[in-house]
Amino acid sequence: MKRVLEIISILSLVCCSFQNKDPLIIGHRGAMGHVIENTIPSIKKAIELGVDGIEIDVFKCKSGEIVVFHDKKLDRLTNSLGYIEDLSYDSIMNIKVKGKYKIPELLEVIDILPNEIFLNVELKGKDTAKKVNQIITEFIDNTDSKLDRFIISSFDWNELSVMRSINKDIPIAVLTDKSIVKAIEEAIKLKAIAINPSQKLLNFEIVKKIKSYGLKVFPYTVNNPIEIKKIKKFNIDGIITDFPERININ
Repeated sequence: MKRVLEIISILSLVCCSFQNKDPLIIGHRGAMGHVIENTIPSIKKAIELGVDGIEIDVFKCKSGEIVVFHDKKLDRLTNSLGYIEDLSYDSIMNIKVKGKYKIPELLEVIDILPNEIFLNVELKGKDTAKKVNQIITEFIDNTDSKLDRFIISSFDWNELSVMRSINKDIPIAVLTDKSIVKAIEEAIKLKAIAINPSQKLLNFEIVKKIKSYGLKVFPYTVNNPIEIKKIKKFNIDGIITDFPERININ
């Protein structure tokens, strides 16, 4: 009888832990609340802060390389002008983010990530899917890494369609800041695993609806402690944030 009670107690603890499971912590552009976004030091800071995953943004530059950068134009983050897609990789290497940090290539970021941390690659620019797929596929072929370490997301659903057409298995997340209904429709069409919505679109019922289709929910960008506490009550699966250390504070 005592043994039975012990087993019941353990099962109750496991069930309770599952129900109260903390959301995955996903560092936004690394840990941009601490170190300038989409740089190697920002990625390393996110790792130091114990993230489960990291979200970055990528463009294909004029010479074909995939570089990690958020904006189409260079002027907000650098002392240079123009569009990043119009520059060769050699030219980009001479540009410093905030006068200090190198603009990294996608493979540089992949190389420094521990196996237990997944990478959410947001396709920002045009014609990025094919090259990103090539880089990830070659990395997996040459290492012991697995495809489920990667998630491909974008607001450009056409680019996600290209990705799905060339890679039937890579995890995809549909980004939206407008219509949840249309995002769900697109996610089903793409056989996506998740929707990454603006936090402003969510409430408990909407999250429940998304999850009823077997989709995970990773809202962005949740930084305020009050908003974090509120959105965690919606039973979301992960949170994209500039401040990873704030997410699972009791």
